[in-house]
Amino acid sequence: MGQKVNPIGFRTGVTLGWKSRWYAPKREFSDLLLEDHKIRQFILKRREASSERDRGRERRMYPMISKIEIERTRDEVKVIIFTARPGVLIGSRGGKIEELQHELQALTGRRINPKIEEITRPELVAQLVAESIAEELMRRSSFRRTIKKAMEATMAQGAKGMKVQLSGRLGGAEMSRREKQMVGSVPLSTLRADVDYGFAEATIAQGQIGVQVWINRGLFSEDNDNGADAKTGQASKKSKRTYKG
Repeated sequence: MGQKVNPIGFRTGVTLGWKSRWYAPKREFSDLLLEDHKIRQFILKRREASSERDRGRERRMYPMISKIEIERTRDEVKVIIFTARPGVLIGSRGGKIEELQHELQALTGRRINPKIEEITRPELVAQLVAESIAEELMRRSSFRRTIKKAMEATMAQGAKGMKVQLSGRLGGAEMSRREKQMVGSVPLSTLRADVDYGFAEATIAQGQIGVQVWINRGLFSEDNDNGADAKTGQASKKSKRTYKG
């Protein structure tokens, strides 16, 4: 039986930082952890009507979000949203971000300080690539053509390797199957490798199609501060082996 490990969780605390950064007493830890989950789900799953023409259909109010980081202090909760479309999230004169702030404060009962971070190269972010593939599948595009197009765009941005795996009733087939394509190298067991992972689901007439994306962006540099909070001794700065990118 194969053992599958999420590349993000595998590297968290070693070469990647934590997405929630705060300390709390033992009796409050579970409540604050659940509150973090509610904040993320509220932002990621909030929907709005797309247009008058497509009345009844809904779309995400805050699209192209790769991750949400949360930092807590005694006075406020800082919510850092990484997105490739900051203008859509902020809105005209900051109207949308103020609305989001008021709704999160009503949800949690705490003072919320939202912050937007722009992603300049979304082709190298696995979560955004997975969501774009899922959107193309929902538009009834050919899954092989969609995968090939996504791989070409990602490799053109300087990625060392990429793997895409689809699972479901591909092409409207009666029996579900798994399709996988890979280009370059994706070393999943190398902690020094900067491997990003993303997952999305496409809803089509035949059911759900799962989309998994792995992107190898090279090796973590020694001056990278992603692992600044990791315990010393967990991962050596210099490896005795050399890895081919």
